[in-house]
Amino acid sequence: MASERLARILAQLSAGGVTDPGVARLCEVCASVTMTSGAAIMLVPADAPPVSLYTTNDVSRLVEEAQFTLGEGPSVDAYQLERPVIEPDLANPETVRWPAFSPVVLRAGVRSVFGLPLRIGAVRLGALGFYRDMAGPLTNDQHADALVLADVATRAVLAIQANASAGEIAAELESGANLRFVVHQASGMVAVQLGVSITEALVRLRAYAFANDRAISEIAEEVVARHLHFHSDSVEVHEE
Repeated sequence: MASERLARILAQLSAGGVTDPGVARLCEVCASVTMTSGAAIMLVPADAPPVSLYTTNDVSRLVEEAQFTLGEGPSVDAYQLERPVIEPDLANPETVRWPAFSPVVLRAGVRSVFGLPLRIGAVRLGALGFYRDMAGPLTNDQHADALVLADVATRAVLAIQANASAGEIAAELESGANLRFVVHQASGMVAVQLGVSITEALVRLRAYAFANDRAISEIAEEVVARHLHFHSDSVEVHEE
């Protein structure tokens, strides 16, 4: 049964004569197979902020941006906990898990979210995320398909990433990323400004973005452009 499921999914990926479907095609098939409203792949490089490789639509992008900015959500948990994370009813959850993330995506029409880790053995790469514009769990078949899709996505990313340097994103993956790598550059600049680690610098970027109700990518662009400068107890704004 598992082999038949895999064969069916691979057939969809290669439909129309596609021999190298790439990350974009993979996300589109993920959403189609699971009958969800959108999908995205989040990659988590070593000692660096997460990166959204591709999102299928604007709402998927918002979901990824919210997780990136706030540091919480289904894909974040799936990666950290190394197991599927499912919330079938964001508006009425049994347990409130994401107090900052949930209100943001609910306003965009998201009603249920699902995250699956991308991993093989001890190797953790990131997470595959889905959302729906209606409440409800995945069916057993959809859940099984999602697990196979996560495995396919993991192997695809590993194959692309194989020739990249340690801690770096392969050029093919970087070129398709939705959440721009400017956040990496900004984190490095803030780390120097504050004399802290890259991880702590990312926390400061996220906190500032959240406090000002803005996306972290926008804040990062202003840091790189030197319109924002972080100090130990404040943020200095340089007007153009």
